[in-house]
Amino acid sequence: MHFLRPANGSTTSRRELLSRVGTGLGSLGLAALLADQGLLGGEAVPAPSDVGQPPTAGRSPLAVKPPHFAPRAKRVIHLFMNGGPSQVDTFDPKPELTKYDGQKPPHAELKTERKTGALMKSPFKFNRHGQSGIEISEIFPHIAESADDLCVIRSMHTNIPNHEPSLLMMNSGETQPTRPSLGSWLLYGLGTENQNLPGFVVLCPGKPVVGPQLWSNSFLPGIFQGTHINNAKLDPKEVIRHINNRWVDRDAQREQLDLMRQMNELHLQQRGGRDGNLESRIESMEMAFRMQFEAQEVFDLNQETEATRTAYGPGEFANACLTARRLVERGVRMVQVYYGNGQPWDDHEKITAHADKAKQSDQAVGALLKDLKARGLLEDTLVLWGGEFGRTPVSEGATGRDHNNHGFSVWLAGGGVKGGMVHGATDEFGFAAVENRMHVHDLHATILHLMGINHEQLTYRYSGRDFRLTDVSGTVASAILA
Repeated sequence: MHFLRPANGSTTSRRELLSRVGTGLGSLGLAALLADQGLLGGEAVPAPSDVGQPPTAGRSPLAVKPPHFAPRAKRVIHLFMNGGPSQVDTFDPKPELTKYDGQKPPHAELKTERKTGALMKSPFKFNRHGQSGIEISEIFPHIAESADDLCVIRSMHTNIPNHEPSLLMMNSGETQPTRPSLGSWLLYGLGTENQNLPGFVVLCPGKPVVGPQLWSNSFLPGIFQGTHINNAKLDPKEVIRHINNRWVDRDAQREQLDLMRQMNELHLQQRGGRDGNLESRIESMEMAFRMQFEAQEVFDLNQETEATRTAYGPGEFANACLTARRLVERGVRMVQVYYGNGQPWDDHEKITAHADKAKQSDQAVGALLKDLKARGLLEDTLVLWGGEFGRTPVSEGATGRDHNNHGFSVWLAGGGVKGGMVHGATDEFGFAAVENRMHVHDLHATILHLMGINHEQLTYRYSGRDFRLTDVSGTVASAILA
């Protein structure tokens, strides 16, 4: 029996052999239980990682951790308009586009992804709203009603005018799929207030370009990965697959999990080390056990009043916005709501199609802002609206716009930012950020600051170096802090 003799020539004792066989059988049993409960290969399960909170610590890795300083915000809702909405047709009006429509001045020829033509005026009118008088496109009448709560940043810029690297940059601070997402960093740094729900939830009907890497934990422990919920149909009994155990009751499940944790601790003690893969799966099973008793309730929108459902409006995006409010009021740290599958705001052919996307989202976003404010949640919930980049003020083809990484707009609301203000500016045509320029790293640094985190001190050692969300740069935009 050659397998009894290791490569170094030593022999394996009968006791060691029995121990290894027993461990192997235990591992097979664990794998079978994981498969039965849908925790192998399911979207809602954190991916394995090489490191993690050891089971012997007696403390959940998702337990609330103290911030570096007093936070302005406790939670984040990221309304992600994937595909890249046009700043000059939404929140950055440019009268010069109307004046020079059809012309091509030399200083309006910045390189983007594709060949573009002359300047093209916006087909939408802009109006001033609120006491602040912020100019907002006519396609967002409901959001405009909360103008005095908005901090519109018109000077964003990013690295590359392509979807994949820009999606990754906005989500993880790096153009390559190698870094943890913002939500994972927040969970790692702060934990989450509700141990019966995932601390980082991603609502997306399908998957955007790039996919799960956008909410990945990467090298952080697997328990910090985002939980993807396909909100195409928010059936509370089906939204998280295999959440209910059909074979054993709660007490029996608790006994099984306790036994597996004891086996895992024994396994680690015998080897004097840690197994991040197994730890992540054990923590996932613990989370799944706890979720049975609260997850279905939070996704049951029928518990809302008819007036609330009517305020948000119909459709999967509206349902996702309402679900986001239900999640954050129950202590979930971050909720990300994607507008749709793929890259829906990517209007290369005709920019007037922006009106259709706005019609499907404006009412819900406006209702979300008012709902949060009425419940006293907006003051410590940071809402972020925007895409991965903007679009050109020049035409692509007939009436479309190409990607634009040189300048674009996002807006923030609540969570300690000044309302009713505009920060930064692009040039006269809206092509490039020129005043109070904000890179995505600066945006991330500011979000972390509002959450009570010094972005330079939130680090994780991996592969011989300390990594952070903002890489080696990032400046907090102190001018927008309330």
